Amino acid sequence: MAKPKKSDLPSKICASCGRPFTWRKKWERNWDEVRYCSDRCRSQRGSSASKPPSGGRA
Repeated sequence: MAKPKKSDLPSKICASCGRPFTWRKKWERNWDEVRYCSDRCRSQRGSSASKPPSGGRA
């Protein structure tokens, strides 16, 4: 069986960064529930992307 082309895979728009992302094998069982393109976007879901990181330095 031939591997499908990436252009033939379903895609979504990330709810955090707004970038498009395509289906991955690890999301096969819960593709309908996937909303974020990465762990980084998922962890930033409640905060604003333009907000500077809060380090300890001034």
